[in-house]
Amino acid sequence: MNSFFLAFVGLFVALDILGTLPTYIQTTRGLTDTVRAKITRTSMIVAFVVAVLFMVGGRALFKSLGIQLADFRIAGGIILLLISLADLIGGPEVMKKTSGSTGIVPLAVPLISGPGVLTTLLFQLGEYGYVVTLSSLGLNYAIAWFVLSQSERVTRLIGKDGTTVLSKIAALLLAAIAVAMIRIGIFDSISDWQKLKP
Repeated sequence: MNSFFLAFVGLFVALDILGTLPTYIQTTRGLTDTVRAKITRTSMIVAFVVAVLFMVGGRALFKSLGIQLADFRIAGGIILLLISLADLIGGPEVMKKTSGSTGIVPLAVPLISGPGVLTTLLFQLGEYGYVVTLSSLGLNYAIAWFVLSQSERVTRLIGKDGTTVLSKIAALLLAAIAVAMIRIGIFDSISDWQKLKP
């Protein structure tokens, strides 16, 4: 139970579903309940499948392609930065074009199953094994599904203007997070390169 608790907390922090909620509200604003429910279901299923596949073959895939975790972090940061800039500069219309209509981008990947979650999964596999890691992943994603499905209540609570302000603040924070991911990825790459030097 102690291992499960540690794995759960680690993934919960990496997932940060409460931080994802404003972006979800923004990307699904103006949609019907049926379409929003479909997007939530699709995004969570895809995110879970991506996470499980990454658990099974992540290290092997990276090794075969010559990709480091730092490279993955930089790529994810660039994607998040582009998404946040689309919202900040282009407005809601651009954001909706960026996100698409299926919930796969940016909700499933990289916001839910992003570099932070996937990197945490690889670490926890070595520490706790498949059973504990997969169980904590399932519980975290079930909670995330519930939080996203209740987003309409949040929208009614804070109103349309409040949602707009919240989404812009979230976009700015998302841009900052993206820059931090890119920065950490670059520093990690430099560190790895220095270790390889004779």
